[in-house]
Amino acid sequence: MAQSELIFTMKEVDRLKTIQAVVEGHIPSTIAAQRLSLTPRHLRRLVARYVEDGPLGLRSRKFGMKGNRQLPIGLKEQAYQLITQHYPDFGPTLAAEKLAEQHGINLAVETVRQMMIATGLWVPRRQRPPRIQQPRYRRACFGELIQVDGCDHRWFEDRAPACTAIVFVDDATSQITALRFVHSESTFAYFGTLRDHLVAHGKPLALYSDKASVFRVNHKSSRGEGQTQFARTLDELNIEGFCAHSSAAKGRVERAHLTLQDRLVKELRLAGISSIDDANAWLPGFISDYNRRFGKAPLHEVDVHRPLGPHDDLERTLIWKEPRQVSKRLTTQYDKVQYLLLDTPAQRRLIGREIMVYHYCDDRVELRGPEGELLEYYINDHLAPVNQGAIVDNKRLGHVLQMAQEVQTMRDDVRSRSCQPARRRTGGVGHILIR
Repeated sequence: MAQSELIFTMKEVDRLKTIQAVVEGHIPSTIAAQRLSLTPRHLRRLVARYVEDGPLGLRSRKFGMKGNRQLPIGLKEQAYQLITQHYPDFGPTLAAEKLAEQHGINLAVETVRQMMIATGLWVPRRQRPPRIQQPRYRRACFGELIQVDGCDHRWFEDRAPACTAIVFVDDATSQITALRFVHSESTFAYFGTLRDHLVAHGKPLALYSDKASVFRVNHKSSRGEGQTQFARTLDELNIEGFCAHSSAAKGRVERAHLTLQDRLVKELRLAGISSIDDANAWLPGFISDYNRRFGKAPLHEVDVHRPLGPHDDLERTLIWKEPRQVSKRLTTQYDKVQYLLLDTPAQRRLIGREIMVYHYCDDRVELRGPEGELLEYYINDHLAPVNQGAIVDNKRLGHVLQMAQEVQTMRDDVRSRSCQPARRRTGGVGHILIR
């Protein structure tokens, strides 16, 4: 009898002692079955096998047999040699794919992962040393890079609901170039803050943001294609847009949030301000004092902001633009509203063609033809007026949850892109509302 056959687990030893006690008459079979969590019938089978074959009779009859899922002998060694020779720097998933595609060796990804971990070709992420975020040099000139971000906080403490402060911070000087309180982070909210910056300083060379859906298309099906309305606006203004991979990468604006959450909250309390409109009117003085206290001198005194030119029409740029097609009935739909074009010879020629919908931040909607001409239309609106501030392309859902009860009663009677409380849509000349 081989030595390996005499090795028992603790569970098998406990079962052996119990069966021996039953055979020797020290305990009844019912007590033994309860102790081993077995049925009386199964216990009797084990007793019979013990009497016939001794202690080894209690071991499973499949012990030592080849498992149904066991890999063929030498297959893992062959896979390891191929990975070492051709794919030493590949991850387990890619290595498993290449083994199947190039060599006809089909192994589970987890099998390849465990093999690569055991041989030192792959280090699990949990065992890797943490990445060190090393500081980088500031940009040399004012306006070379502007870091932007929104901070959701109880800025008015208990005097008003929580809201969001959108902050623009210059990378070279740490100065706040634009600051605005809004109900939530949305495209229109960033449009308004960008307008403040452009009017006050001009066009920066680049904007640095996070990967929120305002700045980047994050749908998996997009595969990096397309651009958001904010990215389209930056292109029209000839401003580069970059997205940070981590919060630490845009540390200037993140540290500004910490300072503002301390000082700005207290200053608003001392000033007795408890509303967004009053706070936005009061902010210019605070920004000047903040920049005087915490601003840094740039490496070069050159301001690289570019002035707005005659072609930089902010009224037509800082808006939501979407193409729509005119149906055979001279209708088009946008944001759950049906627009009926006036039946004129000029507008009949637009059937089947693409027009542009211009949605302004003040909730105005214009329809413009291929040549930019203003189109006349009626509105066929089936939705009741709702509060649009609660349903926008938010990065955080805190403000939406505050209005959850109202939204649940509205169900799907909600538009998606308005930044102001909803009003009856108007546009063109001679428009009327059809109920």
